[in-house]
Amino acid sequence: MKIAVITVAGLSSRFNEGIAENEKKLKCIYFDGDEKDTLLFHTLEKVSYADKIVVVGGYRFDDLKDYIDKVLSEAVRKKIMLVNNEHYFDLASGYSLYVGLNEAFDNFSNIEEVLFIEGDLDIDKASIELVINEKNSVLTYNNEPIYSKSAVVLYQDKNDCFKYAFNSSHGMLLIDEPFKCILNSGQLWKFTDIDVLKKANEEFGKKHKEETNLKIIQDYIDRYKGKISLVSLKRWTNCNTRENYNHIKKYWEDER
Repeated sequence: MKIAVITVAGLSSRFNEGIAENEKKLKCIYFDGDEKDTLLFHTLEKVSYADKIVVVGGYRFDDLKDYIDKVLSEAVRKKIMLVNNEHYFDLASGYSLYVGLNEAFDNFSNIEEVLFIEGDLDIDKASIELVINEKNSVLTYNNEPIYSKSAVVLYQDKNDCFKYAFNSSHGMLLIDEPFKCILNSGQLWKFTDIDVLKKANEEFGKKHKEETNLKIIQDYIDRYKGKISLVSLKRWTNCNTRENYNHIKKYWEDER
């Protein structure tokens, strides 16, 4: 069984900045015009290969549920396991991945691999298919400039180990060791050793619930003994603002 996990629990604070309270929207289901022109709808299409798709919501959870019930086809709805992260407002991104993985592990015993994508991204279909078709575990990177205020850094240390660096306060970054390469993380991963992923998730639940999802991912990398593939994402946009959404929407229109 192949699982995809999409996390969309966040407050969408930058996306709703300056917007009246009654007009604020959950970013992943925001649309201008066609109700299918949402980050969630397009992401679900791109991961439709998965046997089950775990969607982790939180902020405006009822709006998310209504969108899934009313807009998505029956075939897609049958694949979705919708999970409510009740700590979306007081814990970091790691808790969304943690509860999503827990639901998958609790409900399915024959998982072969897990694809994880953050729900505020738009990535071209061909790049996602490269990740899907890889036999190994996958780390991804994009070709955007690296700015400490926004980027998640992926680097390779002197021992060829992959590591992440990120400032959750969007301040300066410090890498205090020699490194061979530095990349802008694509925030899309594939995990092929489910036992290792379970151990990393369990460790997070015991000791690190206030950390970001990078804690689970780094723990997986550190424990994993197999080969890791690096995949470059051709088109990658992090949708932080409505201006970003309008930019992404033009890509969708051109692809029709």
